[in-house]
Amino acid sequence: MQDWTIRCDVLVVGSGGGALTGAYTAAANGFSTIVLEKTTLFGGTSAYSGAAVWLPGTAVQERAGIGDSTEKARTYLRALLGDVDVERQEAYLTTAPAVVDFLESDPNIEFEWRPFPDYYQAPGRMDSGRAINPLDLPSAEIGDLRELVRPEPNLDRAGKPQPDATLIGGRALIGRLLLALQGTGRADLRTRTAARQILTEGDRVVGVEALTATGEILRIRAERGVLLAAGGIEGNAELRGANRTPGRARWSMGPQGANTGDLIRAAVDVGADTALLDEAWWCPGIEMPDGSGAFMVGVRGGILVDTSGNRYLNESLPYDQFGRAMIARGSDAAIPSYLVFDSSEGGPTLPAISIPQATAEEHFDAGTWVSADTIEELAMKIGVPADTLLHTVERFNDHAKRGVDEDFHRGEDPYDAFFCRPGADLPNAALKPIATGPYHAARIILSDLGTKGGVRTDADARVLRKDGTAIEGLYAAGNTSASLSGKVYPGPGVPLGTAMAFSYRAALHMMG
Repeated sequence: MQDWTIRCDVLVVGSGGGALTGAYTAAANGFSTIVLEKTTLFGGTSAYSGAAVWLPGTAVQERAGIGDSTEKARTYLRALLGDVDVERQEAYLTTAPAVVDFLESDPNIEFEWRPFPDYYQAPGRMDSGRAINPLDLPSAEIGDLRELVRPEPNLDRAGKPQPDATLIGGRALIGRLLLALQGTGRADLRTRTAARQILTEGDRVVGVEALTATGEILRIRAERGVLLAAGGIEGNAELRGANRTPGRARWSMGPQGANTGDLIRAAVDVGADTALLDEAWWCPGIEMPDGSGAFMVGVRGGILVDTSGNRYLNESLPYDQFGRAMIARGSDAAIPSYLVFDSSEGGPTLPAISIPQATAEEHFDAGTWVSADTIEELAMKIGVPADTLLHTVERFNDHAKRGVDEDFHRGEDPYDAFFCRPGADLPNAALKPIATGPYHAARIILSDLGTKGGVRTDADARVLRKDGTAIEGLYAAGNTSASLSGKVYPGPGVPLGTAMAFSYRAALHMMG
């Protein structure tokens, strides 16, 4: 017999987009709901994101008139994922319109379509993209809840709060979901409360034991079920090593101190099976002056070379494919790599987006960037053969003049040019010569937006044992669960889209 501290209908562990969608689904349908967040702020990695959400075939795409449909998205997913886990594929696709309709029925939540191409050239692809985004959230609308939303990475890593300004991207998504939850009157939102053990009665999960920041032990009973949506193992160096997950915890884009796999371990303790623990949502990372990683996206210039001074990929690839190319090249050869760029944008301006950012001066002082008047001198500073780097740059410049990358086909896919600044004198906007000194090199490491391995789940997000049976009362979504997309990242917002769709389904299943 358990000595319960608190009772509720539904317990959600985690506070990202998936967790809060599941919590809101339960609370809005009349069920008492508790949300536990172990850090001081809500939002997790979702708050860092641009908040593109890959939920296809919804009323939002229909309003935008872009010609998307569930069937077209099905064709695309099946081309990428094959016939593996078809039941979950179908659950995801058929749930997408329903979860968006449900969320938009709350006056605090509204989405719009914004162009951002799908990541693979495959049947059913939308070259202009199909992801949807939450509308920006004015500070006056969210009120005091703003202070509980995790700010963007630059501020968060510096320990600074969410500014009194319009919330955009992931902050807008989290803010809107928190407002909706608060409006139900049935949600108990708790920060600084870490779930550390899953509690059972017989074969059924009935709650969790949690520890507050003040040392109080809570035994929380959930009559309907427990949803785990608390991130992956990206922040846990020990678990990454044990599962041979490439990269380092310090290079990950997960919030520091969060996403350490505690709930995956707890689920395994009650019989859960796991999969894909060596996988992540990969991306190239700019090594920061303090040794951490910054998400690099939207490369519009320069070239990437390995330790031999050679190119080995299309630098404009979608970020997960970029990271996978680094892994395939091998850690000795490609980690670190170097983004070589010139001064054509006025000084040492990185021709890419860095999230978070550091100034060029900070990078030069730390040695994570170097500069030189010639390519040969630059090669010496980064430790690659000068003749090889010079040949690599000259070959790329020749391709840029002709507008055709014969080696890696940069600029041939709609995604390649998405972040480029069109130049009237360039035959290919994605190919810009490296010709204006001084020249610079930024150290690039392997980063990730979170791991994508975790507990195995079914179409209703129920956690599965090794024999395929479901653990009654236990559900998982987001990066706490093994991703539906396996080793593929189909398009912008698939992590959020799957997390939200399966958290919604989990809540519906709990409600019977």
